[in-house]
Amino acid sequence: MEKLTRRQLASATFGTFAGAAAPPSGSITGTTRTGSARKFPNVLLRTHEDRPVRFYDDLIKGRTVLITFMYATCEGVCPGTAANLRKIQQRMGVRAGRDVFLYSITIKPNEDTPQALRIYADMHGAGPGWLFLTGAADDIEVLRHTLGFVDPDPVAARDASSHIGVILYGNEPLDRWAACPALSNPDLIYESVLWLEGQMPGLENQTPRGAERVHDGNESREALR
Repeated sequence: MEKLTRRQLASATFGTFAGAAAPPSGSITGTTRTGSARKFPNVLLRTHEDRPVRFYDDLIKGRTVLITFMYATCEGVCPGTAANLRKIQQRMGVRAGRDVFLYSITIKPNEDTPQALRIYADMHGAGPGWLFLTGAADDIEVLRHTLGFVDPDPVAARDASSHIGVILYGNEPLDRWAACPALSNPDLIYESVLWLEGQMPGLENQTPRGAERVHDGNESREALR
C-alpha cells in the first residue's frame, strides 16, 4: 500500500468521525470534539473469546476506549500497532479492563474467526480489557466508515488489505475523541489519552508533552511533535 501523507491520513480519519480540518504535521495528530452526543452503530460483534457484544451498548458506553482495525495475516502496520497497544495497556495498569478498554477490529471477518483472533491475541499478549473483534462483513464496513477508518483513495478503499494505521481514542461520557498514527510513541499516546480524560496534572494550564493547542471555533486541535 502506498504510504499516506499526514494530511491524507488526517482527512481519512477525522473527516467522517470528527468532522475536522486536516491538522498540521507532527508525530501525533488529533482532533478533539466535545458537546453533542455521537451516534455509534450498535452492530453485533463477536470477541476473540467467542462472546457476542453490541458495539455501543457493551463496548463504548461509559468508557474510555482505544480502537484500531487490523487483520490477523497483516504483515504491514498491524504487528507494530499491536505492540504499541500492548505497551499502552501495560501503562494503564489496573485501569485496563476496568474503565479503559482496547478494541482491535478485523477488516477480514470472513477469515478472522473468533478462534483465529484468539490465537492472534495470545501471540501479542493481550491482557484484560483488550478485545479482538469480528462480525458480519457489512457491519464491519459500517463501523469502518462511521469511525473514519477508510482510505481517501476510493480505489485503495475497496482493497480489504489496504487499511489506515490509526488509533482512535476517546471518552464516551465526556464525548471527547481524538486519533493518531498507530505507530506513534506509545508513551505519548498514553499521555494523550490521560489528557483527553482530564487526568493530566495541571490540565488547565497545559497540553500534553510537546503539544500545541489550536482552537477552531468549537473544535480543539492538538499536534504532538
